[in-house]
Parts: sequence; C-alpha cells; structure tokens
Amino acid sequence: ANPLLKEKYGNLLQDLNSAYNDIKSFGLARDYYTEIISKIELMTIAAQLNTVVQAFEKGGKKGYDDRLVVVKNMLADFIPEFSAEVDKKLFEALMEMYVTDQPKNLVSTMAYDYVQADSLKTADNIYYNNKLYDSAKLFLLLNGNAENVVNEIKEMAAVKLYKDLLSNYQNNVQKDISGIQNRINIAQRTYMQAQMDVFKEKTFYPDANSTLRLTYGKVQGYTGRDAVKYGYMTELSGVMEKYKPGDYEFDVPLKLQQLYKNKDYGQYGKNGKMPVCFIATNHTTGGNSGSPALDAYGNLIGLNFDRAWEGTMSDINYDASICRNIMVDIRYVLFIVDKFAGAERLINEMKLVHPKKLQKN
Repeated sequence: ANPLLKEKYGNLLQDLNSAYNDIKSFGLARDYYTEIISKIELMTIAAQLNTVVQAFEKGGKKGYDDRLVVVKNMLADFIPEFSAEVDKKLFEALMEMYVTDQPKNLVSTMAYDYVQADSLKTADNIYYNNKLYDSAKLFLLLNGNAENVVNEIKEMAAVKLYKDLLSNYQNNVQKDISGIQNRINIAQRTYMQAQMDVFKEKTFYPDANSTLRLTYGKVQGYTGRDAVKYGYMTELSGVMEKYKPGDYEFDVPLKLQQLYKNKDYGQYGKNGKMPVCFIATNHTTGGNSGSPALDAYGNLIGLNFDRAWEGTMSDINYDASICRNIMVDIRYVLFIVDKFAGAERLINEMKLVHPKKLQKN
C-alpha cells in the first residue's frame, strides 16, 4: 500500500523466486557431485594420485617427491580398509543416479558414455584392470621412476574419469552456481531490510551463524524406550568392560589398564571410581563438539562431543525428556593429561577447584 516501499521492494520476491528457479538444476548437480563422487572410494584414491601428477607438472621432481610422501602415507592407511567388491557396487548404483537423475548438460561426458554403454562392464574395467585396489601393485608403481609413474597414472581409467567429473563440475556447475548464489545472497539481505522497513514495530533477531551461542540444561539420565533407562554418568570401569585388544575403537593402552587396576586416579577420582562422561539436557547441534560445559559457578566441568541416539532428531524436534548431549568429564581429561600422559606442567598452569564454588575476580 505504500508507494515508496512498493517502488523499492515490489519486485523483490519475484527476483528471489527467479534466482531460486535458476539455481535449482545447478544446486542438484552440485549436491550430486559432492555427495556421490565423495562416496565412491575409488574416486578418493584417483583424486590422491591425480595430485601427484599435478605436483610433478607444477613443481617438477621436488614437488613430486614431497607430494608422493603425503599420498603414500594416506593410501597406506586407506587401502587396507578398501573393498573393491563393495565399492564397485556403490559405483554402479551411484553413477547411474548421477547420470540419469539430472540434466544431461550438467553431467560428465565420460560418465554419461560409460553408463550408456554398459555400466557393469565399465565398472569391471575401472576396478579390475587397474592397480588402484591392489596395494602391493600400486605401491610397486609408486616406487618407480617419476616420469613413468606420472604417465601411468594419467592413463588409468579411474583417474581419467575422476578428472572428467571434476572438470565438468568446475566448468559447467561451479562457475555458474556462484553467480546465482550471489544474486540470492544480495536479495536475501534486501529482503531482511525490507521486513525491517515495513514492520517497524517488530524486534528482529540477528543472524547467529558463526557467532558465540549459549545453551543451558541440567545433568540428568533418561528413559530411552520401554524398560530401558540410562544413568547420567559413565566410568572407567565401563571403558574396561568394552576393552577389545587390537580393535581400533575399543583397544585400551597398557598404561591406562594399569592405572585402572591400581585405582591410581590421583585427585581426579571419586569414591574409588574414575568418572569418564556424563549427559545433560543441553540443546546442542552440529558444530558444538568441543564446546565447554560450565557449572552454575562458571567452572569448566566438561567438553561436549556428541548426542544420545534417541536425541539425534533435536535439530528438528527438541524433546527435553529424551534429548541428551554427551560430555567428557573434565576430571577424566585432567586424569589423562596428568596420570596417563605425565604432562604435569599443563596441570600446574590451571586452577583446579575442590570443591566447586563461586569464583571471585
């Protein structure tokens, strides 16, 4: 109804709608590339090998040697966990989605040709006619003459496909989506200003992204489901119950076993037990890992790092009866730093409070 506001903002929603329509196909192509290609582990190997080629072409032998050390270390950890059989099935399913579920002009030509020809045959060629899934053969190649290594990597079908996927994304998706996204960003800022100009009586909250946030709650257990109740704290005895020698998740260092056996917890244990983690009703989200947990007196009592399984939906629907964030008890952190790692110098720099009390400046 206000002619000045109409002149200033009358086309704003139309402009936003136009920009979102323009970005739709590019956004889909971006998500398909980032979500699909990164989930095919052979493409991860190919990407690493491609960096060796790039290092040779840009930095010569010196650049090649430096990069090769990094790539070898990465592959030494990665390939033992790699299953060509499983990954090939992922490749077949995901590449078909990549090719058929989005506009052809945004799809890698090589990927399109592969899938149209015979995706199963293509997958066999890429996986079994190369050295990428065989660590012995791959490292034998990487230990060879630099020029020969680079030339052979360039001819690998998986590397060629990866390079075509990447080039297609950079040239046909990324450069176009950046301009459209910039239009949206500008229009969104204008839309925010328009709301503030029109609804002058309303108080608007600021965009809190990338700012400091605070959440509060109380330490509390919960009932996860029928007849299943969880306490609020775990202890080192629970770590030992899960101990599984050689397992990357549940192995326990010998020194920690000995400290547990001797109940050598120093000043950090309580009643002969060593607290490890605790849960509370704080409303956390992705990015809160490492956030400090403070008590009512401002003392650091823990570090947030996870959410209980039943509360993983809390970004969408926070339910205080089951949503629990998980924190490592600061006493366990101090115990590891002091008794396990022997870094007493770090402990000496801190002010430990026994018992907790209000701190005065």
